[in-house]
Amino acid sequence: MTAKTVVAIGSLALALGSAGCLRYYEVPVEVPIQAKIDVSRFQRVLIAGFLGGGAKAIDPNTETARLLRSQLRSKQDLRVIDADVLSLVDEVDRRRQPPVPPAAPSADPKIKTDADLKNYDQIFADTAFWKQLALDYDNPLIVTGSVMFTEIAKSGMITKPQTYVDPQSGLEQYRSVREYSDLKGFSLTPKFVFIDGRTGAELYSETYHEEALYPSGQNTPALSSYFELMDKVLPSFLNTLSTQKIRGSRTLLK
Repeated sequence: MTAKTVVAIGSLALALGSAGCLRYYEVPVEVPIQAKIDVSRFQRVLIAGFLGGGAKAIDPNTETARLLRSQLRSKQDLRVIDADVLSLVDEVDRRRQPPVPPAAPSADPKIKTDADLKNYDQIFADTAFWKQLALDYDNPLIVTGSVMFTEIAKSGMITKPQTYVDPQSGLEQYRSVREYSDLKGFSLTPKFVFIDGRTGAELYSETYHEEALYPSGQNTPALSSYFELMDKVLPSFLNTLSTQKIRGSRTLLK
Protein backbone atom coordinates (compact mmCIF):
# COMPACT_ATOMS: atom_id res chain seq x y z
CA MET A 1 0.00 0.00 0.00
CA THR A 2 1.54 3.33 -1.04
CA ALA A 3 1.83 6.38 1.20
CA LYS A 4 -0.68 8.27 -0.96
CA THR A 5 -3.24 5.50 -0.51
CA VAL A 6 -2.76 5.51 3.27
CA VAL A 7 -3.23 9.31 3.37
CA ALA A 8 -6.36 9.10 1.21
CA ILE A 9 -7.93 6.42 3.39
CA GLY A 10 -7.09 8.39 6.53
CA SER A 11 -8.64 11.57 5.12
CA LEU A 12 -11.84 9.70 4.15
CA ALA A 13 -12.14 8.18 7.60
CA LEU A 14 -11.68 11.59 9.22
CA ALA A 15 -14.34 13.14 6.97
CA LEU A 16 -16.84 10.37 7.72
CA GLY A 17 -16.15 10.66 11.43
CA SER A 18 -16.71 14.41 11.32
CA ALA A 19 -19.96 14.00 9.36
CA GLY A 20 -21.23 11.57 11.95
CA CYS A 21 -20.86 14.27 14.61
CA LEU A 22 -23.01 16.82 12.74
CA ARG A 23 -26.39 17.66 14.22
CA TYR A 24 -29.35 19.28 12.53
CA TYR A 25 -31.44 21.94 14.26
CA GLU A 26 -34.81 23.34 13.15
CA VAL A 27 -34.92 27.02 14.10
CA PRO A 28 -38.28 28.86 13.89
CA VAL A 29 -38.11 32.20 12.06
CA GLU A 30 -40.51 35.07 11.39
CA VAL A 31 -40.17 37.27 8.32
CA PRO A 32 -42.10 40.58 8.41
CA ILE A 33 -43.81 41.71 5.19
CA GLN A 34 -44.44 45.44 5.17
CA ALA A 35 -47.93 46.83 4.61
CA LYS A 36 -48.71 47.82 1.02
CA ILE A 37 -50.16 51.22 1.95
CA ASP A 38 -49.58 53.63 4.84
CA VAL A 39 -52.76 53.90 6.92
CA SER A 40 -51.20 55.68 9.90
CA ARG A 41 -53.27 58.81 9.22
CA PHE A 42 -56.52 56.89 9.68
CA GLN A 43 -58.09 55.78 12.96
CA ARG A 44 -61.19 54.09 11.55
CA VAL A 45 -62.03 51.85 8.60
CA LEU A 46 -65.39 51.49 6.88
CA ILE A 47 -66.19 48.32 4.92
CA ALA A 48 -68.77 50.06 2.78
CA GLY A 49 -70.04 47.40 0.39
CA PHE A 50 -69.19 45.70 -2.90
CA LEU A 51 -70.47 45.20 -6.41
CA GLY A 52 -71.52 41.58 -6.00
CA GLY A 53 -72.27 39.26 -8.89
CA GLY A 54 -71.98 35.84 -10.47
CA ALA A 55 -73.91 32.92 -9.01
CA LYS A 56 -77.11 33.62 -7.09
CA ALA A 57 -76.30 30.90 -4.54
CA ILE A 58 -74.91 33.49 -2.10
CA ASP A 59 -74.85 37.26 -1.67
CA PRO A 60 -71.15 38.14 -2.24
CA ASN A 61 -71.69 41.73 -1.12
CA THR A 62 -73.03 40.93 2.34
CA GLU A 63 -70.83 37.88 2.96
CA THR A 64 -67.63 39.72 2.00
CA ALA A 65 -68.44 42.76 4.13
CA ARG A 66 -69.15 40.57 7.18
CA LEU A 67 -66.02 38.50 6.69
CA LEU A 68 -63.66 41.46 6.23
CA ARG A 69 -65.09 43.28 9.25
CA SER A 70 -64.52 40.19 11.39
CA GLN A 71 -60.95 39.79 10.13
CA LEU A 72 -60.01 43.44 10.55
CA ARG A 73 -61.30 43.56 14.12
CA SER A 74 -58.78 40.91 15.17
CA LYS A 75 -55.85 41.49 12.81
CA GLN A 76 -55.07 45.25 12.84
CA ASP A 77 -55.37 48.43 14.90
CA LEU A 78 -57.95 50.47 12.97
CA ARG A 79 -61.37 50.72 14.55
CA VAL A 80 -63.94 48.95 12.37
CA ILE A 81 -67.13 50.97 11.87
CA ASP A 82 -70.45 49.16 12.27
CA ALA A 83 -72.75 50.31 9.48
CA ASP A 84 -75.30 48.92 7.05
CA VAL A 85 -73.76 47.27 4.01
CA LEU A 86 -74.32 49.41 0.92
CA SER A 87 -75.78 47.90 -2.23
CA LEU A 88 -73.57 49.61 -4.82
CA VAL A 89 -75.56 47.99 -7.62
CA ASP A 90 -78.73 49.70 -6.42
CA GLU A 91 -76.82 52.98 -5.95
CA VAL A 92 -75.69 52.99 -9.60
CA ASP A 93 -79.16 51.96 -10.82
CA ARG A 94 -80.78 54.88 -8.97
CA ARG A 95 -78.59 57.32 -10.88
CA ARG A 96 -79.63 56.06 -14.29
CA GLN A 97 -82.34 57.70 -16.34
CA PRO A 98 -84.87 56.34 -15.97
CA PRO A 99 -83.87 54.78 -12.63
CA VAL A 100 -83.70 50.99 -12.57
CA PRO A 101 -85.83 49.40 -9.80
CA PRO A 102 -83.97 47.18 -7.28
CA ALA A 103 -83.95 43.48 -8.12
CA ALA A 104 -86.21 41.15 -6.17
CA PRO A 105 -84.36 38.95 -3.62
CA SER A 106 -85.00 35.78 -5.65
CA ALA A 107 -84.04 37.28 -9.02
CA ASP A 108 -80.77 36.54 -10.79
CA PRO A 109 -77.97 39.00 -10.02
CA LYS A 110 -77.70 41.94 -12.40
CA ILE A 111 -73.96 41.40 -12.68
CA LYS A 112 -73.25 38.00 -14.22
CA THR A 113 -70.18 38.66 -16.36
CA ASP A 114 -67.16 40.96 -16.54
CA ALA A 115 -68.99 42.96 -19.20
CA ASP A 116 -71.88 43.55 -16.78
CA LEU A 117 -69.40 44.61 -14.10
CA LYS A 118 -67.93 47.32 -16.34
CA ASN A 119 -71.36 48.94 -16.49
CA TYR A 120 -71.21 49.53 -12.74
CA ASP A 121 -67.58 49.96 -11.68
CA GLN A 122 -67.45 53.66 -12.58
CA ILE A 123 -68.75 54.29 -9.07
CA PHE A 124 -65.23 53.76 -7.68
CA ALA A 125 -64.07 56.92 -9.48
CA ASP A 126 -66.90 59.05 -8.03
CA THR A 127 -64.89 61.03 -5.48
CA ALA A 128 -67.88 63.18 -4.48
CA PHE A 129 -69.93 60.12 -3.54
CA TRP A 130 -67.21 58.60 -1.36
CA LYS A 131 -66.31 61.92 0.25
CA GLN A 132 -69.96 62.54 1.15
CA LEU A 133 -70.28 59.02 2.56
CA ALA A 134 -67.17 59.50 4.69
CA LEU A 135 -68.52 62.67 6.33
CA ASP A 136 -70.97 60.60 8.35
CA TYR A 137 -68.12 58.49 9.79
CA ASP A 138 -65.37 61.05 10.53
CA ASN A 139 -63.46 60.55 7.27
CA PRO A 140 -62.27 56.95 7.63
CA LEU A 141 -60.38 54.71 5.29
CA ILE A 142 -63.02 53.15 3.03
CA VAL A 143 -62.78 49.58 1.72
CA THR A 144 -65.00 48.72 -1.24
CA GLY A 145 -64.66 46.94 -4.58
CA SER A 146 -66.29 44.08 -6.44
CA VAL A 147 -66.71 40.36 -5.78
CA MET A 148 -67.58 37.91 -8.56
CA PHE A 149 -68.49 34.43 -7.29
CA THR A 150 -69.30 32.21 -10.24
CA GLU A 151 -70.17 28.57 -10.88
CA ILE A 152 -67.70 26.83 -13.20
CA ALA A 153 -67.40 23.40 -14.85
CA LYS A 154 -64.28 21.82 -16.33
CA SER A 155 -62.86 18.44 -17.28
CA GLY A 156 -59.40 17.19 -16.39
CA MET A 157 -57.18 14.71 -14.60
CA ILE A 158 -57.67 14.13 -10.89
CA THR A 159 -55.77 12.04 -8.35
CA LYS A 160 -57.74 9.61 -6.21
CA PRO A 161 -56.86 6.73 -3.85
CA GLN A 162 -57.35 3.17 -5.06
CA THR A 163 -57.18 -0.07 -3.09
CA TYR A 164 -55.34 -3.18 -4.25
CA VAL A 165 -54.11 -6.46 -2.74
CA ASP A 166 -50.35 -6.81 -2.46
CA PRO A 167 -49.48 -10.15 -4.19
CA GLN A 168 -46.61 -10.86 -1.80
CA SER A 169 -48.19 -10.06 1.56
CA GLY A 170 -51.84 -10.57 0.61
CA LEU A 171 -52.67 -7.33 2.47
CA GLU A 172 -54.87 -4.57 1.16
CA GLN A 173 -52.87 -1.47 0.21
CA TYR A 174 -53.61 1.99 -1.15
CA ARG A 175 -52.11 3.79 -4.11
CA SER A 176 -52.81 7.02 -5.96
CA VAL A 177 -54.11 6.84 -9.50
CA ARG A 178 -54.95 9.58 -12.00
CA GLU A 179 -58.10 9.51 -14.05
CA TYR A 180 -60.06 11.81 -16.33
CA SER A 181 -63.11 13.32 -14.67
CA ASP A 182 -65.77 15.99 -15.05
CA LEU A 183 -65.30 18.71 -12.43
CA LYS A 184 -67.50 21.47 -11.13
CA GLY A 185 -67.01 24.18 -8.58
CA PHE A 186 -66.71 27.92 -8.13
CA SER A 187 -64.38 30.77 -9.00
CA LEU A 188 -63.87 33.85 -6.85
CA THR A 189 -62.59 37.14 -8.29
CA PRO A 190 -62.53 39.91 -5.69
CA LYS A 191 -61.21 43.40 -6.37
CA PHE A 192 -60.50 45.43 -3.24
CA VAL A 193 -60.48 49.21 -3.60
CA PHE A 194 -59.10 51.40 -0.78
CA ILE A 195 -60.38 54.99 -0.73
CA ASP A 196 -59.27 58.00 1.30
CA GLY A 197 -62.45 59.23 2.96
CA ARG A 198 -61.09 62.78 3.28
CA THR A 199 -60.74 63.24 -0.49
CA GLY A 200 -62.83 60.43 -1.97
CA ALA A 201 -59.83 59.42 -4.07
CA GLU A 202 -58.58 55.87 -4.59
CA LEU A 203 -55.40 54.99 -2.68
CA TYR A 204 -54.83 51.47 -3.91
CA SER A 205 -56.61 48.52 -5.52
CA GLU A 206 -55.78 44.88 -6.10
CA THR A 207 -57.55 42.02 -7.86
CA TYR A 208 -57.34 38.30 -7.04
CA HIS A 209 -58.62 35.13 -8.67
CA GLU A 210 -59.06 31.71 -7.08
CA GLU A 211 -60.87 28.52 -8.13
CA ALA A 212 -62.10 25.42 -6.31
CA LEU A 213 -63.03 22.33 -8.36
CA TYR A 214 -64.63 19.13 -7.11
CA PRO A 215 -65.74 15.83 -8.72
CA SER A 216 -69.08 16.35 -10.41
CA GLY A 217 -70.79 13.90 -8.07
CA GLN A 218 -69.64 15.73 -4.95
CA ASN A 219 -72.15 18.15 -3.41
CA THR A 220 -70.21 21.11 -2.01
CA PRO A 221 -72.30 24.00 -0.62
CA ALA A 222 -71.62 27.31 -2.34
CA LEU A 223 -71.06 29.14 0.95
CA SER A 224 -68.51 26.56 2.07
CA SER A 225 -66.58 26.97 -1.18
CA TYR A 226 -66.75 30.76 -0.86
CA PHE A 227 -65.05 30.68 2.54
CA GLU A 228 -62.49 28.16 1.27
CA LEU A 229 -61.52 30.54 -1.52
CA MET A 230 -61.55 33.65 0.65
CA ASP A 231 -59.13 31.96 3.06
CA LYS A 232 -56.56 32.03 0.23
CA VAL A 233 -57.09 35.74 -0.39
CA LEU A 234 -57.30 37.10 3.15
CA PRO A 235 -53.57 37.07 4.06
CA SER A 236 -52.74 39.32 1.12
CA PHE A 237 -55.74 41.57 1.82
CA LEU A 238 -54.68 42.02 5.45
CA ASN A 239 -51.11 42.74 4.37
CA THR A 240 -52.43 45.78 2.48
CA LEU A 241 -53.23 47.50 5.77
CA SER A 242 -50.72 46.11 8.26
CA THR A 243 -47.38 44.36 8.46
CA GLN A 244 -47.81 40.60 8.51
CA LYS A 245 -45.38 37.97 9.76
CA ILE A 246 -44.66 34.86 7.74
CA ARG A 247 -43.67 31.99 10.02
CA GLY A 248 -41.36 29.19 8.95
CA SER A 249 -38.18 27.37 9.92
CA ARG A 250 -34.57 27.04 8.90
CA THR A 251 -32.29 24.03 9.25
CA LEU A 252 -28.91 24.68 10.88
CA LEU A 253 -25.92 22.35 11.15
CA LYS A 254 -23.82 22.15 14.26
